[in-house]
Amino acid sequence: MKSMFLSAAALFCVAFQGVAVVRGEAPAERSEPKPIQVLLITGGCCHDYDFQTKAMQLAAKDKSLPVNWTVVNQGGKGTKAMIDFYKNPTWYEGFDVVIHNECFADTDDPEYIRGITKPHREGVNALVIHCAMHTYRSADIDDWRAFLGVTSRRHDHQSEYPVTVTAPDHPAMKDIPKEGYRSAKDELYIIEKVWPTTKVLATSKSEKDGKEHPVYWANQYGSARVFGTTYGHSNETFSDPVFLATIVNGIRWAAGK
Repeated sequence: MKSMFLSAAALFCVAFQGVAVVRGEAPAERSEPKPIQVLLITGGCCHDYDFQTKAMQLAAKDKSLPVNWTVVNQGGKGTKAMIDFYKNPTWYEGFDVVIHNECFADTDDPEYIRGITKPHREGVNALVIHCAMHTYRSADIDDWRAFLGVTSRRHDHQSEYPVTVTAPDHPAMKDIPKEGYRSAKDELYIIEKVWPTTKVLATSKSEKDGKEHPVYWANQYGSARVFGTTYGHSNETFSDPVFLATIVNGIRWAAGK
């Protein structure tokens, strides 16, 4: 009996020591996610770019997406500009995602435009918003349009357009309701061409002729991921939590996160 008692006690001590060892282990440290380095190019005609910039920054923070923002607002408020920032041939270095939210429809210099598109084709990921689709609209070359993934030169009137999600499994679309969602009051861009490298993610219908037009899409431009939306004209749009969540999701997707 005595030996059995000792054996049981020994087993208890071994078991207890085993528990003690487990409890004594330090918990694994969780490393903080590395911030996404975002360059926002903005400015030009027709929109409240300061409001839009702040709205995107606050949305990323609200969605707990760590972002380091670099904002370049150059070119004034006209429709034609060749901004100084692009004079640096390595303007793109150090950034994970470039957001193009500028509006310079009448800038048409091919060398200048290709100085922007070439780094993207080689792998600089991007978001393109609203009037970026009409930027460089006067150019004869198609490099910018191929980068965008769509070709547009005009838009319908402002309205609250129903949005139909056509690719519900795409991660950028996860916060758009699958039924009943309408845009804030905004312009519907007429899409003349969807480039072969583009996947349409959502559409809206023209109130004039009933045609469906892409309003969100994903493009593979060379080695770069490009997320695009034609919405983004009004401050109402940049106050819409669904739109802002989709922009944040687009940044996350473009950055490969």
